[in-house]
Amino acid sequence: MLRSRARFALVLGLGIIALLVSSSVPVTASSTRAGEPGFVSTASKAAGSAGQPASAEAGYVATAEPEGSRTQPSSAAMKPAPAPSSAKIKKALQKSLAGQTGRLSISIKDLGTGFSYTYNPGLRTAAASIVKVDILVTLLLQAQKAHRRLTASERRLASRMIEHSDNDAATALWNIVGGSYGLGRANRTLGLRNTVPGPGGYWGSTTTGAKDQVRILGALTGSSSPLNKQNRRYVLGLMSKVTADQAWGVSAAGGTVALKNGWLPRPVDGGRWTVNSIGRVTTGRHTYLIAVISDRHPSLSTGIDAVEDAVRRLKALVAAKPASH
Repeated sequence: MLRSRARFALVLGLGIIALLVSSSVPVTASSTRAGEPGFVSTASKAAGSAGQPASAEAGYVATAEPEGSRTQPSSAAMKPAPAPSSAKIKKALQKSLAGQTGRLSISIKDLGTGFSYTYNPGLRTAAASIVKVDILVTLLLQAQKAHRRLTASERRLASRMIEHSDNDAATALWNIVGGSYGLGRANRTLGLRNTVPGPGGYWGSTTTGAKDQVRILGALTGSSSPLNKQNRRYVLGLMSKVTADQAWGVSAAGGTVALKNGWLPRPVDGGRWTVNSIGRVTTGRHTYLIAVISDRHPSLSTGIDAVEDAVRRLKALVAAKPASH
């Protein structure tokens, strides 16, 4: 009997000791599951209260919240910068033309974002010397079809025609490509919609629109162009070496420019000037195709001023970043 009572007392004592030990150690979900997604250990809470992330995911402090409750970047922050509205662009360009007697159309395409806009798209003017780019593209398309390179003579004529705007060189190449007929066929290949080749030998009387000129520039810059890569580079290379006194126009946008200008006083407009400028402009991370056609200016200088002012205003609008919210 005494031995049984002693054994009972020993078991009872051990049970009391075990109970006292277990009650001195608090057990929580945080301590047992620390390090698992959605839970914070005591050490993690201390770090979080000091303003430091408690998990390896930058900017995210794990809590006992459901997985789907994590804070995500706002949809507004993830959207690309909005393009300027057509109404805003139109208003700015109308302001730049206020008080001027000439008419003007300008078209732009941002190759990086795909944004494009054309002001006064219905205007058609004589192409004047910007058609020389079209003549050279026509010559190159014909040479590609014949599986041949340009002759040394053709290359000399092309250089004079683009870099120096030599009219005799343009007439020689116009005749080589087949005049209005040859130009018309090439323009259909290029997808031009509003360009009508001049009659007979009057290549400068070709009429065109700003959007069609951007399409020509697109044929010099896009991999889907009917022109091969070598020929695209060739034309842009000549346009980047235009003589300094003819480097006005779309160059007002700044940056690196490959361009061709055209200017012509027209009897049909009472001797007033047609002034055009087309080109590729690279500024920073953006590459723009810009074409400006205009007419009825009282002088060449006023026409150039109008063209360059429109280029500066439009490029600034397209390149502007929206204010942060």
